[in-house]
Amino acid sequence: MDMGDILAQWDDMKRQEKKNAKENQKSQQVSHKKANAPTAQEKEIAKAKKQGGNNVPKQAQINPMEYWLNRYGTVDKDKIAEQTVERTKQQDREYVLNMKPEAYLDLHGLHQDEARMRLDSFISDCKRRGFRKVMIIHGKGIHTHGTDPVLGEVVRRFIESDSRCGTSGHPKNKAEGGTGATWIILK
Repeated sequence: MDMGDILAQWDDMKRQEKKNAKENQKSQQVSHKKANAPTAQEKEIAKAKKQGGNNVPKQAQINPMEYWLNRYGTVDKDKIAEQTVERTKQQDREYVLNMKPEAYLDLHGLHQDEARMRLDSFISDCKRRGFRKVMIIHGKGIHTHGTDPVLGEVVRRFIESDSRCGTSGHPKNKAEGGTGATWIILK
């Protein structure tokens, strides 16, 4: 077999592929009917109505409600929308509760007034940046002598009084701060 024979076989193979492609195109003709074009039964009804209206054949008479339901089907969109909103809320809430804090503020060593001022500016800054969860480290008050821990109470009162603060809590494990830290979900 020489190069001429190989080229001849190649040409024959290409011609056969083109022939098969044309046959496939003819067999796969697309319907040119419009999406909401009337069916044969609908055409028959319309024709009968034009001719006199009373001569509509029995099999051609269709209840309009049944016709519409058969054609378009039914979907309870309100129920689907409510389920989607509820699912999204639940997933969003779980996601935010389980996510790591996006910003931290350490209040160790500050007095009450300084801590309140820092908290206010920190929350404002985080809100401006679009953060959703922040961590305030206030300590457990183990170095305070003679009084109860001060900064934890300041943080709690701040969260209760500030409308930008939503849900709050303490980290579950001690490595993240335990009761010496408070996470806040910002509204």
